[in-house]
Amino acid sequence: MSAGHVTLVGAGPGDAGLLTIRGLRALERADVIVADRLGARGVLDGLAAEGVELRAEVVDVGKLPGHHAVPQDAINALLVTLAREGKQVVRLKGGDPFIFGRGGEELAFCRDAGIDVAVVPGITSAISVPAIAGIPLTHRGLATTFTVVTGHDQIRALGGGRDHTVVLLMGIGTLANSAITLARGERGGDCPVAIVEDGYGPRQRVTVGTLDSIALQAARRGVRSPAVVVVGDVVTLSPYAPEALSPSTTRKASQQ
Repeated sequence: MSAGHVTLVGAGPGDAGLLTIRGLRALERADVIVADRLGARGVLDGLAAEGVELRAEVVDVGKLPGHHAVPQDAINALLVTLAREGKQVVRLKGGDPFIFGRGGEELAFCRDAGIDVAVVPGITSAISVPAIAGIPLTHRGLATTFTVVTGHDQIRALGGGRDHTVVLLMGIGTLANSAITLARGERGGDCPVAIVEDGYGPRQRVTVGTLDSIALQAARRGVRSPAVVVVGDVVTLSPYAPEALSPSTTRKASQQ
């Protein structure tokens, strides 16, 4: 039996057009695709709609917020089992495998089991989804750095002001607490915030407010996961941001 192989492929945010060519080639060669729900399923559906036929069997290990359809340990074991059967396996993961995707764990598990593994990076939703709303994470005169965290992380010690952009992934369930915590620091309660729901999906929607107002706005609008939250003055550059949210300094910087 020939040796199997595992390739961790980043599916990006869910738009088939944002899948890399190297990722597509891996999918075309695969015998089995072990796919996430977020990002990965959207890419597979998009490829099918464009007439791309993949011969691989698709195993859905998708995860819903608060519910893991297949435990991570079982996913790790499945990759090894399939590879030991001599199969070419693609682990198709939403976004980028190494950005809050637990790709590092899967890589280490396969290597420890003696399985050959390759990694194909993907476009993380932390960058691509804010771009839908016209929000650059850095901008001359407004922000020179950004931090990506999850809503499960401790953000109390996250320093910086409004010129330090914060991107929250998986942050809707803890949005109120995160907003209060960030508002207590240098950013203040009037710091701009944007939520981009279902980026590149059929429910794509943008909600813009401040750290003081965003939790109530989200509740009133029924904001749901998946969503990316952006905190900082770069939010004022979005066409979705109301004029009242834009300080004069921001307007000057955006015109430079």
